Amino acid sequence: MRSAECGVESKKQSLKERTKQFGIKVIKLVENFPKNYVANILVRQLLRSATSVGANYRAVCRARSKPDFISKMGIVEEEIDETLYWLELFIETNLMNKEEVQHLLDEANEITAMVVASINTAKKNQKRNRIKNRRNAEEVVL
Repeated sequence: MRSAECGVESKKQSLKERTKQFGIKVIKLVENFPKNYVANILVRQLLRSATSVGANYRAVCRARSKPDFISKMGIVEEEIDETLYWLELFIETNLMNKEEVQHLLDEANEITAMVVASINTAKKNQKRNRIKNRRNAEEVVL
């Protein structure tokens, strides 16, 4: 399971690196952010969710089964969506302007699309395998 889902040769490797780089970009964005009560809270929330994307994707790469893979990818999807939420709050409260975070919004949306596509593919394959296994079991019984 591990090598098939997150092996060095696979496309998933680039997602592993992209999610890590995404976290690094967010860290660099907020390093010199002005210090005030509201901003401090929002920065912590943004940092937690943005860095969690890569950390949780690494856990996906250690999935022991297809259901485990799907479950862990769901967590990655939640974390990247939460990161988008915090970025939107920064923009809508004028703590950041959209232009300075547009690259992060774009990257978060691209990562979201890849994660959702991967979950959907895994679910479809899981369903296909269940049907195939049922047919094989029926043939054995007959």
